[in-house]
Amino acid sequence: MQLTISDKAQKWYIEELELSQGDGVRFFGKYGGSTNVHDGFTTGMQIIKPSEEVLANVEHQGITFFTEKLDEWFFNGFDLSVEFDDDLKEPRYIYKEQ
Repeated sequence: MQLTISDKAQKWYIEELELSQGDGVRFFGKYGGSTNVHDGFTTGMQIIKPSEEVLANVEHQGITFFTEKLDEWFFNGFDLSVEFDDDLKEPRYIYKEQ
């Protein structure tokens, strides 16, 4: 699984969530909603430092954006690209088959 985050999305997280160096942002699967490849589940986000069981991560300005092995069931077979939706002015999660 690969995780990528656009510069605009990174900037949004840093500004909107008031993140600073050393913070972490975890992406995970949660019940309800949908993604472009999941029905009944959507992408959750949590401000937390990474555990030792990281599945994928990207670091930007000292902030770690990551997924954990605990959530491999949700990401299995897909790469996650976090883009910025200019119309909605918020991040958008795009899953692509590996």
